[in-house]
Amino acid sequence: MESEAHFPTTSSDPDTPRAATTAINRTLHLLLSDDADSQIQAAKEIRRLTKTSQRCRRQLSPAVGPLVSMLRLDSVDSSEAALLALLNLAVKDEKDWRNKVNIVASGALEPIIGFLQSQNSNMQEYATAALLTLSASTINKPTISAAGSIPLLVEILRYGSPQARVDAVLALYNLSTYSDNISIILETKPIPSIVDLLKTCKKSSKTAEKCSALIESLVGFEDGRTALTSEEGGVLAVVEVLENGSVQSREHAVGALLTMCQSDRCKYREPILREGVIPGLLELTVQGTPKSQSKAQTLLRLLRDSPHPRSELQPDTLENIVSNLISQIDSEEQSRKAKKMLAEMVQVSMEQSLRHLQQRAVVCTPTDLPINNCTSEVSLK
Repeated sequence: MESEAHFPTTSSDPDTPRAATTAINRTLHLLLSDDADSQIQAAKEIRRLTKTSQRCRRQLSPAVGPLVSMLRLDSVDSSEAALLALLNLAVKDEKDWRNKVNIVASGALEPIIGFLQSQNSNMQEYATAALLTLSASTINKPTISAAGSIPLLVEILRYGSPQARVDAVLALYNLSTYSDNISIILETKPIPSIVDLLKTCKKSSKTAEKCSALIESLVGFEDGRTALTSEEGGVLAVVEVLENGSVQSREHAVGALLTMCQSDRCKYREPILREGVIPGLLELTVQGTPKSQSKAQTLLRLLRDSPHPRSELQPDTLENIVSNLISQIDSEEQSRKAKKMLAEMVQVSMEQSLRHLQQRAVVCTPTDLPINNCTSEVSLK
């Protein structure tokens, strides 16, 4: 799911369709006025009308062109009113991205990207939020990156206000889902700033999820892997998401660590083990999504002393792999956690095996017994 920005407005939608239509017509007429104050008033009214009404967003789509023209005026008041109106026109536009695409096609990117470099912190925030919303459209992604937005978004991620930094990383995530953009993002060296934001945000938040997703994409390149391990606390931040993140965040986190270990086990095994990843991986093998469980099990196999099966005397079971890993953990606390998780994992495994046997006992009926003696929930076709 792509991310968008949302801005509060001052009042609610009109009560009736007739009132809305009247307000829309009046506002469009006012927007086409030659008077700057009237245009600003109209832009503010568009922002109000489009707060929650998708119908108003559709009916006010003709306002896009005049609002984009206002962005180019040498007036902060006009630019701010127009940008906020465009932002509300663009949100919740998932069906066909009509307004999002129309805004970009009307030439809004040039002034918006200019606002990213503004000394006015409000305009910088609004411009970042606008790119976040516009980049949710698949059609817009290559155009936005070609306009030179990525290096500026990374600058906002480094030095912007707290809200602008969050919106910047979400916009970068949106852009990263267009594969050609990943190498462009990597060239701007964003990982230290992503890690910094990841360290400070709540690990179960959407911000952490998008940071983790970006990192997973970027460590697919050697420069990305080197940057993450070179950044103090970089691998640890990913491990913390693996332990405490949302379901989706944990999947991205284990995916990032697995990509690193698969690319060069000798190089990345120790940095990953050093950050106490084992308890979190064990928990994922029990409680994660099917994809997370599979990745966690694969990573556990790569993290043990030898990546090859032991011998017939010590079967290559997950329990044996983990026992081997626990014996290598120096930290008493980490070892205690890992042993506890291993016990829980074994318990869950036993319970699953017992349920499987019980299900088989119900389904399988001996041939020498009448079928009527066996109760079944499955209807015969």
